[in-house]
Amino acid sequence: MRAHVEAIRGLRPVVTKLGLKTQKRSPAAPFTTSTLQQEASRRLGFSPKRTMSVAQRLYEGAETPDGHVGLITYMRTDSTALAGVAMGEAREVIGERYGAPYTMPKGRVYKTKTKGAQEAHESVRPTSFRRDPDTMSAYLKPDEARLYRLIWQRALASQMAPKELETTTIELADGRYELRASATKVLFDGFAIVYTEG
Repeated sequence: MRAHVEAIRGLRPVVTKLGLKTQKRSPAAPFTTSTLQQEASRRLGFSPKRTMSVAQRLYEGAETPDGHVGLITYMRTDSTALAGVAMGEAREVIGERYGAPYTMPKGRVYKTKTKGAQEAHESVRPTSFRRDPDTMSAYLKPDEARLYRLIWQRALASQMAPKELETTTIELADGRYELRASATKVLFDGFAIVYTEG
């Protein structure tokens, strides 16, 4: 290792290639049962059983200023679909909270790739995007508030503009060694302002 460091110190390399590439990264789809369990395990340390128990309570609902309301759609589903009305409400909330550049004018439609998937239900999403996690936490137990925030963020982010990145790559050579380095910067944070998959 030390020999390589010393050899590189003495180099007089020339730039042989300089590249600039931009790319767009799309958000993850809204939760299905399995992806909800996986992400709740990664982010919150919940077991699948605990996740489903908390999700059941959110589905059954809580007392809110609007009365007793169910807070999420049915949590046993293979579908990544969102109802058109939910997509429209998400677009409005995104525009109000983050501004027009973060919205997707026509929304983003997800198709379930799992063969034989049960798509009678929608994906796991909030029953209303206007019930934001900060407001709802006052009416929920800590576990419920944490899982609700995860579901709300993932579903809202799924309808947001892509993240835009720019990667600069430089290649150097001096006859004996070839070196390559790259750096990526964020041009536009897009959906990542709300949620990035863990």
